Amino acid sequence: MKNLFNIISTISGILLIISVLIQDRGQSLGASFGGDSSFHRSKRGAELVVFNATIVLAVIFVLTIILGLFIKK
Repeated sequence: MKNLFNIISTISGILLIISVLIQDRGQSLGASFGGDSSFHRSKRGAELVVFNATIVLAVIFVLTIILGLFIKK
């Protein structure tokens, strides 16, 4: 059972890294220091799917890690 949690957490961790890396950066480094001159836009289409998938993968990753800690074998 513990092996199953290890496999799921590894796969979800890799997919989480990939989903974070393929997201479009809306702001650059200058925006964090007050130099933001862009406008607000909402996520649509594939960008929204990747954003929601990242949230789901993060939840799955955290839950499998926590549940894996409580499994004895």
